[in-house]
Amino acid sequence: MNTNQKKHPLEPFRYCPRCGSSHFVEHSGKSKQCAACGFELFMNTSASTAAFIVNGKGELLVVRRKADPARGTLDLPGGFIDIGESAEAGVAREVMEETGLRVTAVRFLFSLPNVYPYSGLDVHTTDLFFRCEVEETEHSLHFADDAEEGFWIPVQALDASQFGLHSIRQAITRFQQENGSEILKK
Repeated sequence: MNTNQKKHPLEPFRYCPRCGSSHFVEHSGKSKQCAACGFELFMNTSASTAAFIVNGKGELLVVRRKADPARGTLDLPGGFIDIGESAEAGVAREVMEETGLRVTAVRFLFSLPNVYPYSGLDVHTTDLFFRCEVEETEHSLHFADDAEEGFWIPVQALDASQFGLHSIRQAITRFQQENGSEILKK
């Protein structure tokens, strides 16, 4: 394989998940098909969420990643949407799991593609960014799950380079550009 070419997203999957045949071959740029039973597996993106939570002082709630990828870097509260869960419910659940805060309102902002390395695979994601309002009770704020710690940073003082995931860096920059002056007026 030419090293300049991208690997097929299903390259690590060598056997058909239905019948176990080793005749599981590329069928399209995003699928493999089994020559033995005809099963076709597509690689589609996984859905993930991230929350912009701004307090009354114009500060954004950020967390520090507890695990790889990008362990120790800054992040926004959020994570993968569970099967059978809406994006809004997913972001509210993730915020609760990571910060202990209850989301009271959710507004979709934008989405960005991302690649999330996990367990030796590149998981292609569509990251959905939301502006979330929370019951702002500082005493209920505690960090758990994927968040090692968390703190509030003034939106205009954010440094996107401190965030470890590509889509989060892009989102921080975009959020600052689109919302910075609005937040400063409050």
